[in-house]
Amino acid sequence: MSSANTTVVHLVLLLLVCSSSLLPRSEGRRRLASAAPPRPPIRAVNLGGWLLTEGWILPSLFYGILNNDTLDGTQLQFKSVTQNTYLAADQGGGGAILADRTQASSWETFRLWRINATTYNFRVFAGQFWGVSSTGAVVATATTPGPSETFQIVRRDGDPSRMRIRAPNGLFLQAKNKQSLTADHGVDTDWSDSDPSVFETTTVGRLQGEYQICNGYGLTDATKVLQDHWNTYIVEDDFSFVASSGLNAVRIPVGWWIASDPNPPLPFVGGSLKALDQAFDWADKYKLGVIVDLHAAPGSQNPWEHSGSRDGSQDWGTSDANIAQTVQVIEFLAARYANRTSLLAVELLNEPLAPGATLSSVKKYYQDGYNAVRRHTSTAYVIMSNRLGTNETTELLQFAGSFSGSVLDVHYYNLFTSTFTNLTVQQNIDYVKNNRSSDLATVTKQNGSPLTFVGEWVAEWNVPEASKADYQRFAQVQEDVYGRATFGWAYWTLKNVNLAWSLEWMIKNGVISLKT
Repeated sequence: MSSANTTVVHLVLLLLVCSSSLLPRSEGRRRLASAAPPRPPIRAVNLGGWLLTEGWILPSLFYGILNNDTLDGTQLQFKSVTQNTYLAADQGGGGAILADRTQASSWETFRLWRINATTYNFRVFAGQFWGVSSTGAVVATATTPGPSETFQIVRRDGDPSRMRIRAPNGLFLQAKNKQSLTADHGVDTDWSDSDPSVFETTTVGRLQGEYQICNGYGLTDATKVLQDHWNTYIVEDDFSFVASSGLNAVRIPVGWWIASDPNPPLPFVGGSLKALDQAFDWADKYKLGVIVDLHAAPGSQNPWEHSGSRDGSQDWGTSDANIAQTVQVIEFLAARYANRTSLLAVELLNEPLAPGATLSSVKKYYQDGYNAVRRHTSTAYVIMSNRLGTNETTELLQFAGSFSGSVLDVHYYNLFTSTFTNLTVQQNIDYVKNNRSSDLATVTKQNGSPLTFVGEWVAEWNVPEASKADYQRFAQVQEDVYGRATFGWAYWTLKNVNLAWSLEWMIKNGVISLKT
């Protein structure tokens, strides 16, 4: 090579070096930092109410549904105005519907399956559905609803709690006596207390989850409503805010149907997977870890709306089939995101409720789910949620500890049970200092396997008229105690119409400070 050519080569190399040094420094830092997700201890926030609907977080999502007080899973009790007694499924189901109960409890409560805004199936305590026998009597014997189990609710104008129920034969149900309910009343009514086809209705339970919003709006409208929600409720600026506030991860609840996107089974609608992809892009950009949390499993692992339940039934784990289907969902998520630098962990199942979710079924699933994740990544943590509804908080400790990179998730709320009903500010704080500290220590192994994760907590309580300073003290003691969890913690939630549940609001208003 000539000396002239050598000089040219040296100049080219010099220009390349110089140009690389002129790249924006932030870009260089971002590439370097994105080589791995953040490591424990994790301080995260849940993006609840985003890709998995919970109506209490943002009730306005349901405002556009016609008759939105009778969605799937609504629990109704019917009182005959002539008999002054409640309708009941004899023996809880499998026989006649009677009108002979002076008080209402479980056998007198019926769960709706919504067909449209006025047409429903009625499910009884034991799981069967109302139907009309060949004699015209209303019975609950069908295990699967069909046309013969489909009824129409007609409500009185100006008094929606007063209802009549039209049977498949076109006639209305009536309680002529306490021994039976029959489908043989004509169309005419004056809605008076002398009409045996009129019932006073009491709502004793409601669900506002993903199933309810999708089936309530119907495919076309639900797709638009949820697409708009996914595109606007959590945006890139929220990830920027999270990263700038002293947090290093987000926990994102999803439902099992996301694995079938863009065409999930009805009534669910497609689009949440695209939003989750976008969340990973933002997490990469702002150096945040992502915990993908399977919050709703096939068959529902608990009876609450956040499990995707249609009517509050809990069927997950009752067969190998829905466990296998759940493993397939985890396999899908692990395969899709294993190579994303922001993938921090996969949470196999949120809040399985005992005794319906048996210990054996949960262990079988966790074993299979762990293996599914490990087929795609050796570095992502695998989170196993403690069962709710049992006092055996250590029942999974040895089991979870046998897996490399495993985490045990516990949820701590000073809410929901009578224990916290009348506690004062100081008693709540002392409960966290003493009881929660002890609870966490019990499930935290000295050898670090499994790691411990307070996957949900909130600075809300049953203390009326608490001051800002009270909330600050309550939040701080929880930060201090839950900061001892060896994996970390996650606040529930980032955004919420209930202000103490909104970490964004709590930070912006000086109630919680996370910067160190």
